[in-house]
Amino acid sequence: MLTSTAALVSTTSTSTVPAATAHKLRQQAEDLEGVFLNTLFKEIFSSLKSDESAMGGGFAEETWRGIQAERMSDAVAADGGVGIAHAIYTDLLAVQERAQSAAASGYPPHLSTNGYRT
Repeated sequence: MLTSTAALVSTTSTSTVPAATAHKLRQQAEDLEGVFLNTLFKEIFSSLKSDESAMGGGFAEETWRGIQAERMSDAVAADGGVGIAHAIYTDLLAVQERAQSAAASGYPPHLSTNGYRT
């Protein structure tokens, strides 16, 4: 499932969170997805066994595989990612909105108006 940046931006149009905060939250969500994808690709490449005569093996191949994983994760993230950023972003927005609502009502963000945890 690929998610476009436009889908992430459209979520902010109905949000009460300031645009600058929403932009920062979106960037954090995208960065976290990038880290996840990079780790995923590194693990995938580490499980591949290559013929030493074809790739050379050793430190140079390990370095190249790391760069390859980084470039592939960047390409996937630039193309909209796999949906992790969107899920994280909507959750971060919800947390921010709940905190704003709680601050406006005078209650701590983790308690509802009846004093119980939400």
